[in-house]
Parts: sequence; structure tokens; C-alpha cells
Amino acid sequence: MKKVLLSFVFVLVGMFSFAQNTWRVDYAHSSVNFNIKHMGISFVQGRFDKFDGEISTKENVLDDAKFDFVAFPETINTGIEQRDSHLKSADFFDTAKFPEIKFTGVSVLNEKNKTYTLEGKLTIKDVTKEISIPVTFGGVAKNQKGQEVLGVQAKFTINRLDYNIKYDPTGAGVAKDVEVSLFFELVKQ
Repeated sequence: MKKVLLSFVFVLVGMFSFAQNTWRVDYAHSSVNFNIKHMGISFVQGRFDKFDGEISTKENVLDDAKFDFVAFPETINTGIEQRDSHLKSADFFDTAKFPEIKFTGVSVLNEKNKTYTLEGKLTIKDVTKEISIPVTFGGVAKNQKGQEVLGVQAKFTINRLDYNIKYDPTGAGVAKDVEVSLFFELVKQ
């Protein structure tokens, strides 16, 4: 009986030491933003107003973390309604046919000084491509409600033509490269 009880205790302790922490996006303190050059002389900035995601970690670090995020292009917001409608059309995101932009993290490489390289798969429209995203880990703190929160930010560039966003393929009016900036605060579940 003692051996059975001792074995049960070791299994239980082992389960807790390998337990995953799940962190969900806190929408009040997160944003999904982009900017793109217009006519080669200025920039248009925008964001997606609706998005979701979570990170699963061992302990409170990003090593071996799993990332899953989604943005909803129907909620694109550049501050100009006519432009936003055009961006939702088949010329750009074709939101009626492709309602989600998805990112799934495959691996995380710890660089140094709270910086990581996140390898994953980004799906926009009908294209999924592997990408590398530099991520800065802000750390873990307690919010005003006493909940643990984790902060990350990422900035990277994609070529929109790679994802079948083919409007103005020369890039003369609407640039090919899109700068993406993500700021996430996530609450431990």
C-alpha cells in the first residue's frame, strides 16, 4: 500500500511540474496593427479591431511555448470607411470567402535579453507560409485585479503578394511590403 501511495504522489508531482500555463489575450491591453506605404511617399496605418489568441507555456517563460492567434479581417480599421470596404473586398482580403487570418507557432528559439524568434505558419486567404517573427518578452506581472499577466510584442514585415493580395501588383500605389506590429498582454487562465 505504501508503494502504491508513493507512486501516486510521484505521478501527481510530475504532472504539476510539467503543467502548462495558458494565457489568453486581454483585449483592453492588446492590439494588432499594420502600416503600408502609399504611392511611395506616405504611409497608411490600420488595425484589426477583433482578434483572439493564446500562449501555452511551461512556467512563466516563452521557452517551448505554443502560440495560436487569429485576426478577423472583416474588422479592419484604417479610419476611412470607403478604404476599409475596399480592403474587405476580393481585391484585398476577400473577407466573405476568407474570414480569418491565422498564425500557429511551431517553435520558439530563445535568443538573448528577453528576445525570441518564433517560427510558425501564417495563413492569409488561401495561402499558408512559414515565417520567422522576432518577439520581445515583456515579462510577467500582476494586474490591478491580482491576475498574472504576460506581455509580448512583435514587429515583422510580410509581402502581401505572397498571400494572394494582388491588387496593384507593381506596388506603385500600394506597396508590396506590409509592416505588422503586435502588442499583446495575456491573462493567465
